[in-house]
Amino acid sequence: MEFIKIIYLVFTYLLASIPFGYVIGKLFGKDITKEGSGNIGATNVTRTIGKKAGILVLILDMLKGFIPVFYSIKLFSPDYRFVGVVALTAVLGHCFSVFMKFKGGKGVATGIGVLLAVSPKVAFIVILIWLGTFLVSGYVSLASILAASLSWVIYVFLEGNIYITFAILIASFIIVMKHSSNIERLLNGTESRFLHK
Repeated sequence: MEFIKIIYLVFTYLLASIPFGYVIGKLFGKDITKEGSGNIGATNVTRTIGKKAGILVLILDMLKGFIPVFYSIKLFSPDYRFVGVVALTAVLGHCFSVFMKFKGGKGVATGIGVLLAVSPKVAFIVILIWLGTFLVSGYVSLASILAASLSWVIYVFLEGNIYITFAILIASFIIVMKHSSNIERLLNGTESRFLHK
């Protein structure tokens, strides 16, 4: 069983490492790492290629988090310690992709996919926080930082599994750290709005 778990974690990491934003960018003849913000996530794809491509990347990046975590619950439950490791591995794979020299996206969409697998109601609230912040401020980065920061707190109150909580807490920290340049620009007033007020 332990060997199967190791194989499953390797599968999770490799799946999450697939840089869908970069791949789709190449299909449109663009190197997304050299366009816009240089990020491979859905926001930069939307800005540089278009809304349809951005939505596709968003869905695919969410599935990278949802699929391995959902099936780890089905296959290994009630081993929620392992499920937590799978959840964290998915976010790590997206943020530090082996296919991108251990660079990657910022983990927001993949993190939402993880939340959808472990608790749809928590995911729903986190998405509402993201949407509310985004619509009020116009900043994707601020919405992502706030939603990530609150996700583990919401999970504690609504679900409370210690292993999943710990995984979400670490994943949230990684996501916020991946936004460090955005935080600096927000503080300096130089961050670009996605929605212009």
